[in-house]
This record gives sequence, structure tokens and C-alpha cells, in this order.
Amino acid sequence: MAGTDFQRGLMTAGPAIILVEPQLGENIGMVARAMANFGLSELRLVNPRDGWPSEKARAAASRADHVIDAVKVFDDLASALADLNFVFATTARQRDGFKSVRGPVEAGRVLRTRHAMGQRTGILFGRERFGLYNDEVGLADEIVTFPVDPDFSSLNIAQAALLMSYEWMKSGLEDETRTNFSGPDMKPASKEELHGLFAYLEGALEARGYFRPAAKKPKMVDNLRAVLTRAGFAEPELKVLRGIISSLDRFSPAMPRGEGSPGDDPRRLPAAVARARKAEGDRLADKATGTGKDDDMPPLGGKGTDND
Repeated sequence: MAGTDFQRGLMTAGPAIILVEPQLGENIGMVARAMANFGLSELRLVNPRDGWPSEKARAAASRADHVIDAVKVFDDLASALADLNFVFATTARQRDGFKSVRGPVEAGRVLRTRHAMGQRTGILFGRERFGLYNDEVGLADEIVTFPVDPDFSSLNIAQAALLMSYEWMKSGLEDETRTNFSGPDMKPASKEELHGLFAYLEGALEARGYFRPAAKKPKMVDNLRAVLTRAGFAEPELKVLRGIISSLDRFSPAMPRGEGSPGDDPRRLPAAVARARKAEGDRLADKATGTGKDDDMPPLGGKGTDND
């Protein structure tokens, strides 16, 4: 997602991410981007296949330059881990040995606890094609694995790094469900406002003959109120609904908005005026055929019509 705020300070604490013999610069860059998303900045590479630095990695990092610029390259894994106190090895398959195995949520909390104790920690990721060798896993303290489909368990290293970076960030929140921004703070609608909407809607539906048969109207009204009270509306939401109902009440398919005043809709004219206009139409038709008597029809709106 877009929306990086470079005016705010970047978070740079947390475990080091160690990639063993990464093959593609693009993958390294995407790992850097994932790290930056969740406040990690220390990326270590063990014998990258295409060497370092890598312009492909920088391009794929999508402006996570502070991670790319600080990358450290090592010739072997032991050197990359030498200054760390605790390391998780990521793997998708069961390994022989006596190491504890944790899921990502628990692993994130373990890393956070050890970080708070002042320990330096790391997360170890293997090669794109086949991950880590057993002896490399043996250099770690514990294993972290992801609850993936066993029939399709391989993760791209950037995906795996994103998952662990997310769990690291989440473990440091006072509330794990907290978000960086929230929806609008809207005042709940009062019962008076809600009842006003009920009455307005009921009146509009009554005018259109919605309540049929009449004997079922009380139950239909109850159902409408049950639907509208379940949502827990806010004041602005009720205003939107009233505007919708008002528009439907004032305009019709025969006279949509923009086609003149709603009063011009012939279906909304008083019956007497409609009859007078029909009579005028009949008079003109009779005159055209020579069968009518002009003097028999008073002028529209004149004496003797229902418009008086």
C-alpha cells in the first residue's frame, strides 16, 4: 500500500534478518521492503549469489534505502551469527534434533521479551530453492515454522520475512488489535432521530401503497423497525437515509431529477386537473375530425371547470 510518511522517524530496533545465500537481488530488495514496513532495519547476507551491492535489490526495496544501505555481507553463517545471543531458524519441514519449535505468534513474543532483556536476536532464512541445511539450522537456538498447507508449504523468502516482521511489530503493541488510524468518530443517533426516520419512511411507503394487505401493516412496520434498529446508526448515517427516502418520495421514473419539478409529473396531478386536460385533448381531437363542438367546452381553467 502507498502512504509512507518520511517526515516521521523510522523505527530501527529489533532482530536482525539473516539471508543465507540469497539468489536474486529482487528477493533481497523485497525482504528489505517487508522489514521496513514493520520497523526492522538490520539485514545480513551470507554469500549472496550475485554479489553485493545490487541495483536490482535497491529497486525492489521500493525506497527502503535505509535497510539497503546498512546491509552487512558475510562469507559464512557462523560469522553472521557471532554477535547474536538468540536466533530463530525458519523452516517449513520437520527437522531431526532437539530444538523447540514455535509458531510465528509465539516466536514474535519470544523475540520481544529477549529484546527487552537487552539480548541481540536474529531470524534466519534459507535459500529460495530449498531453504536451510540441517547443520545451518543447528546453529540456531530454536525453530519457527508457519501454519501453511502441508501440500504447498514453500514460502518465498520475502513472504516469510514479512510474516515474521509483522509478528515482531505486533508483539510490541499494547493492544494487538490496534491500527495506525481509525474510522470517523460519529455520534450515535438518538432514539428521537431514529423514530423520526421510522415515521418518515412509513409515511412515504404508505403513500405508495406498500402496506398491502392493510391487515398486515402492523407486522410489516415491525419488520422494518427491526431491520433499522439492528444496525446501530450514527447521526450522519440517518441523514443519508432520509435524503435517499426524500429523493424517492419526490421523484419518480416518469419524472426523474433534472426533468423539471416533481409537481409536473402527470401521475401526481390532482384528478380533476387530469380530467380537464384529458377533456381538452378530446376536444382538440374532435375538432380535428369535425365531430366536436367547440362552444360546448369551456376554456381550461374557466368557469364551470373543476379548477375554479
